[in-house]
Amino acid sequence: MLAIVAPGQGAQTPGFLGPWLGEPSFSDRLNWLSAVSGLDLRHYGTEADAETIRDTAIAQPLLVAAGLLAALELFPHPADSYPLVGVVAGHSVGEITAAAGVGVLSAEQAMVFVRERGRAMAEASAATPTSMTAIIGGDAEDVLTRLAAHGLTAANNNGSGQIVAAGTKDQLAALAADPPVRARLIGLSVAGAFHTVHMEPAVARLEALARAISTHDPRTRLLSNADGQVVHDGRQVLKRLVGQVAAPVRWDLCMAAMNDLGVTGLLEMPPAGTLTGIAKRNLKGVELFALNTPDQLEEAMAFVRKHGGTASATPITGNPTWRLIVSPGKGQFVRTEDIDADTILPNHSTVGMVKNLRDEMPVNAPHGGIVVEWLVEDGDPVSPGQPLLRLHPTVESADATEVTR
Repeated sequence: MLAIVAPGQGAQTPGFLGPWLGEPSFSDRLNWLSAVSGLDLRHYGTEADAETIRDTAIAQPLLVAAGLLAALELFPHPADSYPLVGVVAGHSVGEITAAAGVGVLSAEQAMVFVRERGRAMAEASAATPTSMTAIIGGDAEDVLTRLAAHGLTAANNNGSGQIVAAGTKDQLAALAADPPVRARLIGLSVAGAFHTVHMEPAVARLEALARAISTHDPRTRLLSNADGQVVHDGRQVLKRLVGQVAAPVRWDLCMAAMNDLGVTGLLEMPPAGTLTGIAKRNLKGVELFALNTPDQLEEAMAFVRKHGGTASATPITGNPTWRLIVSPGKGQFVRTEDIDADTILPNHSTVGMVKNLRDEMPVNAPHGGIVVEWLVEDGDPVSPGQPLLRLHPTVESADATEVTR
């Protein structure tokens, strides 16, 4: 099974887009996304120095544009990719890249959203001197206890041996003077305490904008940074993208879901290296590919064919997405009583729970509908993104609820 992932802020380096501009389609699309975002992405991706592209308001649109345009070079016809890709995820701002890649947002919507996200987070960062520090090694329990003692947030949990602390610069200085046992601390070159309460003003700004954004349901499995669960409702994906700005990134749980799915190959979109490095430590036996330059495209496509194809395909790709309710994670499915064929479900009905040793995850029917058939039995083991229930949609008319076929 193939996973495609998109990196977050900090992955950018000066000139990383340079090699891609020799591809006419990439260059033309970059001009278009520059116009959409109101930023000279060509300049920032080829000529600007490290300090310039460290700016949150520049780095975030640059990263999303790079990932989306490289994906179009790999898959010139995006619909052709859906049967090949088993699961998609993005780290922090990379989750916007992932959401657009599976059709939740258009490229233009993604660029406007990320532009406003970057600006709002930069403004929130300017209000208080804050930053982030990577903690390498140490006992996980001890690390989290030490962070809590200093009022810091575990803003990123990146799996085995890496947690990123975020808070005020004074709090981080106190942690540096009192580090966890057997841990190494590395200050990060970021402009603020992302994924913490310090970003709440940015969340308010994005909530207001999100009300005007139309969405589609994902065309393949999309993992959420919040909890590693498969999210199959476009509105819920957008809601999570908004809240994610001030909430921790649980990349460890995203990798756990990939492991549950049986991922055999992970391809990271440019600028690649960060997430393949994390995967090397956490997803043992999974083959990795870091895509950074267009001369790797032929090799990357061979990697896609090796790990993708029909074995990765899911009914999500071949069915109208609004007719399927899918499992958010791995576990045992426990069905809600008295939901039989022809039952009319209101919007947001809970149809069951998926239970495992880590969690109990409710399964909801976001748009409601008429039950056509159950695709699993009560008590069955299920995997992330597995279809559970097929519905016919309903629409509210002036007189009554009507069925659309």
